[in-house]
Amino acid sequence: MLSAQADRVMALGEWEERWREDQTGWHRPHVNKMLESNIDKVLDGRNGVKFFFPLCGKALDMKWLADMGHSVVGVEIAEKAIKQFFEESNMTYSEETVSALPGAKVYKSSERNISLYQCDLYSFSSAIEGQFGGIWDRGSLVAINPRDRQKYAALITSLMDKDCRYLLDTLLYNPEVYKGNNFSLRKNCDIELLQSLDALTDREKARGMDFFTEKVHLITLKTN
Repeated sequence: MLSAQADRVMALGEWEERWREDQTGWHRPHVNKMLESNIDKVLDGRNGVKFFFPLCGKALDMKWLADMGHSVVGVEIAEKAIKQFFEESNMTYSEETVSALPGAKVYKSSERNISLYQCDLYSFSSAIEGQFGGIWDRGSLVAINPRDRQKYAALITSLMDKDCRYLLDTLLYNPEVYKGNNFSLRKNCDIELLQSLDALTDREKARGMDFFTEKVHLITLKTN
């Protein structure tokens, strides 16, 4: 399966252009159902969890978690997505440069504990915001370029606190039929499959796809 995806490369500028032209079919105008149905397993009885959102876009999930009393840090390359998130959520925000990340900006909510960094994901590190107790990855791991998978895994694990619970939403399909922008990956971690559902719709069928499965896993750091 992976060989069919090996040549799929998306430059940062292409993602920004998609946001500028509103070609954002991956965005959902509601809180993600997979997150809602599995949030108790992610929280594991904890309050005030610090969440990380890689390639956050303008996901409404961020406000949903912040409204519950958690803090949210996101990273997104497209400035338009960040500004739309705050504006569409009716939140005022500040805009600051980030001395530790040349060329980057951070947008902070005035009403909620939400900080969104506009920068290349791989320039972000634990030196900027420390480590996290929760990670919600919906569309990030599956969107990265295949050649960056090991780099991505190294970054995410470096951001995980010892009690971090990483909720990962992935898509399984036949890349020989549709190469798309979603890349599959197997990861050597402690993994628990929480949910699996048939996500094949007319949109996928129109692309010639014969199966399209959405799976959610809970990933934790190995203890040994």
